Amino acid sequence: MRKTSLAEMPCPVARTLDVIGEWWTLIIVREAFLGARRFDDFKGIGIADNILSARLKRLVGEGIFERHPYQAHPERFEYQLTQKGRELLPVIGALRSWGQKWTTGRTLNRMTHEACGHEVSVHLYCQECRRPIGGQEVRAERARESLTAAG
Repeated sequence: MRKTSLAEMPCPVARTLDVIGEWWTLIIVREAFLGARRFDDFKGIGIADNILSARLKRLVGEGIFERHPYQAHPERFEYQLTQKGRELLPVIGALRSWGQKWTTGRTLNRMTHEACGHEVSVHLYCQECRRPIGGQEVRAERARESLTAAG
């Protein structure tokens, strides 16, 4: 089944989902944060080889991973997160926090601050006044350009 591309939409959420919105993609990225580098490292999540291969190829193509050879015969590669990939950590952290609050089941990993060892949380803050804010303080609105373009 062919999916519709969201890459050209005027919405950054849609464009982001075009890159990382497929099932397994963020799980693969999460595993990289947990230390997975080689194809076999990622297989532990229960993904089929053909799906894993396709997702890794897409993540390399999107610049989220870089592929580096570690063996010549047979040729094998490690997958390392790029800066673009590392910047997905807050996305994974936000999904993790939401899942801890709103889903049931045990949690098998933590996100901790290396300097002090305490658990990290993801919060919203205002870039202008630098004040932490809650979701109830946020209003979603369309950008003015899209309102005038829509007529």
